[in-house]
Amino acid sequence: MRSIRLALVAALPCALGCGDGSPAPLPFHVAEGDNVLSLSVNGVHCAKGSYLNKPCVSVTVCAPGTADCQTIDDVLLDTGSFGLRVFKQVLTVSLPNVSSSGGGSLAECVHFADGTADWGPVATADVVLAKEPAVRVPIQVIDATFGAVPPSCPDPETEPTVLNGILGVGVFVEDCGVACAAEPGNGTYYSSNGSTTSGAVAAVTSQVQNPVALLPVDNNGIIVALPAVDAAGAPAVEGAVVLGIGTRANNRPGPAATLALDGSGDFTTTVSGGAALPGSFVDTGSNGLFFAPPSPIPACTDHPEWFCPPAVVSLSATSTPSHGEPGASAQVSFQIANFDALVVQPNDGDAVFAQVGGGALPKAGFDWGLPFFLGRTVYLGVEGRRSTLGTGPFVAY
Repeated sequence: MRSIRLALVAALPCALGCGDGSPAPLPFHVAEGDNVLSLSVNGVHCAKGSYLNKPCVSVTVCAPGTADCQTIDDVLLDTGSFGLRVFKQVLTVSLPNVSSSGGGSLAECVHFADGTADWGPVATADVVLAKEPAVRVPIQVIDATFGAVPPSCPDPETEPTVLNGILGVGVFVEDCGVACAAEPGNGTYYSSNGSTTSGAVAAVTSQVQNPVALLPVDNNGIIVALPAVDAAGAPAVEGAVVLGIGTRANNRPGPAATLALDGSGDFTTTVSGGAALPGSFVDTGSNGLFFAPPSPIPACTDHPEWFCPPAVVSLSATSTPSHGEPGASAQVSFQIANFDALVVQPNDGDAVFAQVGGGALPKAGFDWGLPFFLGRTVYLGVEGRRSTLGTGPFVAY
């Protein structure tokens, strides 16, 4: 079964003037176009006081077939998940629920890498990204009060405390795939009849889906372009998500190494001097670089989820396709600095950092989070779709 990968956030709240500062140049020349979605890291599309390294976009949601629409800011851009999820409290438009095979409404529980979960019905919406045509797509309305929450979805989030929603633009079309279309009770999709909730199958067309994959032309992937920041960090950066790869003049790819991904969207990373880490992935929704280092890096005593080495640690890594997948390798050099020295004190309002990381979760590979994207042009190819970089799923940079 395909895993539903969502954001890993080891968050220290940013309460020091996030959202100010002049934008740095992008690594990829982004020409204007209907397919260019503005992307902020702690910038104009993020709520004030957001946690560090938070990438935000604006999404328009409409009641199906109508002009009753709203534009929602502070939506997390997540290349590690698939589909749009919006908190009920944020929505002002009325969206019809998707019916389940069990006769009630289709609902979903999604689990985050940081241990939290979201519960709520699947609803139909017309979604607009940038100035592209609206696409009709199933989304999740995050609502912990909806029906009877199943025991397998403990303590779901109840309100939009750190974001208004999540836009999953990873390499798959839907968030679960054929497994959820064949097996009821797999812990993801449910049928809710008010007071009764039971496991249900969900046809792939009814599952929460990546709206990029439904675009009429620019549906084969995305390009994430973010400027670099210096070692001390920056208050905010502004970049872009370009929809489509090689589908029009403004998204023709430059030189890049293409890395084939497996059925979970993963590859293998080997940090120099260490063991291979299968199950590795790139993820804008993770706000640091999370991995098991080949030599121990001290954790912070006050924030143990982050590394606090006494001096900056320089590392290199090689990423290769997962076992059995074809394709070339790709190299990355990176640094890990002292989180406390960068973020905690002193801090003059910076909220975007390239050199922050922490220990991996159990059984995790290398989580190439938001710092990986800073100063790079990263291409993500949707499964089964062709471009000049190859056939998805792939990541290229």
